[in-house]
Amino acid sequence: MRSQNFCVGFTASFAILFVSIFATVLPMAAQQETLLYSFRDNNSDGTEPVAALVFDAAGNLYGTTISGGAYNYGSVYELSPQSGGNWKEKLLHSFNSNGKDGFNPTASLILDAAGNLYGTTSLGGSHSGGTVFELSPQPGDQFSERILHNFTPGLTDGSNPIAGLVFDAAGNLYGDTVAGGAHNNGVVFELIPVSSGRGWSERLIHAFDGRGGGAIPFGTLVFDFAGNLYGTTQDGGIQNNGIVFELSPTASGPWTETVLHSFTGGPTDGSAPEAGVVFDSAGNLYGTTYGGGTFEYGTVFKLSPNGDGSWSESFVHYFDSIAPDGYLVNSVIVDASGNLYTTTAEGGKYSYGTVLEFSLGGGSWNEITLHSFNYAGTNDGDTPKSGLIFDAAGNLYGTTQHGGRYNEGTVFKVTP
Repeated sequence: MRSQNFCVGFTASFAILFVSIFATVLPMAAQQETLLYSFRDNNSDGTEPVAALVFDAAGNLYGTTISGGAYNYGSVYELSPQSGGNWKEKLLHSFNSNGKDGFNPTASLILDAAGNLYGTTSLGGSHSGGTVFELSPQPGDQFSERILHNFTPGLTDGSNPIAGLVFDAAGNLYGDTVAGGAHNNGVVFELIPVSSGRGWSERLIHAFDGRGGGAIPFGTLVFDFAGNLYGTTQDGGIQNNGIVFELSPTASGPWTETVLHSFTGGPTDGSAPEAGVVFDSAGNLYGTTYGGGTFEYGTVFKLSPNGDGSWSESFVHYFDSIAPDGYLVNSVIVDASGNLYTTTAEGGKYSYGTVLEFSLGGGSWNEITLHSFNYAGTNDGDTPKSGLIFDAAGNLYGTTQHGGRYNEGTVFKVTP
């Protein structure tokens, strides 16, 4: 829903009260993993899901795959719960490289109040720079696609969006691209529906400079209640290890960028954040980095606002390549008790990735392995490349790029 997307940064948790240090690794908790679906390569199914899922109001799940489908250029799928705990998959759209459609969707979808789905493709479209698309439900339980914007590589538009979209309170769409813009280091864009209902108008609200202001934003943006946008860039910053940024609208129209943190890498800081950030209810930001930290395998970090407008960084966890810890961490989510949840693409007991929880206890963060993926000989998932989502009961849902019965990826559920 649009109102839900606007407030996504603040809906998850209570305040976290203590200064964080890297987490103690605890044994695997009593969790149960269920494979809801295994993708197969048969031209009528998608393959290799790398994006997070989204629920609709009826409890159906929606997601994207980067390959498979009728043309082998990716798909949008729906999973519907059935009696007996089973799930039924339906392919809603197969992307095509015909110069009209986009292809290679790497990001999760969002829904509006009418049940329309919105997303991005990193490639394709009429100018080969990727697209923003809408899928609308039609009679007969079908969906029709409409391209809202075709990105044009160059200095006047962004190109190649890797991340998903967010709505503001007025129903405008916001996102970022990893290329294009005045410095060819990516942009943040806004899409505004035209009053006639016949299209959307694009406006670039920021072009990254490739220096102290960051470069190459991979992660999905998030709003605060005041209408400011927050995100990360993989590169740029003081030492070219990426940044966390805030974009604030001004009365005259342009948006102002503030760098909240420039990563320095090495053993004392993270580097190369690829996921976005999330808020807790106290206004702290949490995110992940692919590199840096004590063991150079990435971090979960926390940024806390100070009274003078600055932000202080602390760490929830430094990842290690030694089992049972995972590494190559994805985005985090926060529950109502302030616990953090994420996945890692590699590592864990069997080296196929993990589902992790980080909880506060005694003033420090504890890492709990909820599931270690074990594809070999078990048909389990392998290599989760996206973060997780909750259902109303607190169960976790996610995807793996590989593994499953046909080794083309899975949708899974982890139940407390």
